[in-house]
Amino acid sequence: QVQLVESGGGPAQPGGSLRLSCVASGFAGDDHAVGWFRQPQGKERDWISCMGSKSVNYSPYYRDFVKGRFTISRDKAENKVILEMSKLTPDDPAVYYCATDLYYTDCAGVITGLLDIWGQGTSVTVSD
Repeated sequence: QVQLVESGGGPAQPGGSLRLSCVASGFAGDDHAVGWFRQPQGKERDWISCMGSKSVNYSPYYRDFVKGRFTISRDKAENKVILEMSKLTPDDPAVYYCATDLYYTDCAGVITGLLDIWGQGTSVTVSD
């Protein structure tokens, strides 16, 4: 069964950090671009970061509002994509999703959000 499962969400303080994981099963995550998206309460889901497949040298991409604070990486041994989040602000609370599509090896298609495979999401809250 092809699926993605996120974990690592939870509460954090402003300025704090969280590490989200997205484990792929049923397919080789390395062969496909994987994106992270988030959906704040009452707002639309939007992409925040993406990492290309091994065929494009795992090129990372970030939205400007997370650049310098969030880092995307892969743990190839565990078939997972990680999103390290630091310097969290009150604008970061959301449900965070990872997503991919077996058609895409680079991020150009992934960042559209028109993808077939989504995780269930993991919730992040930021408060004192």
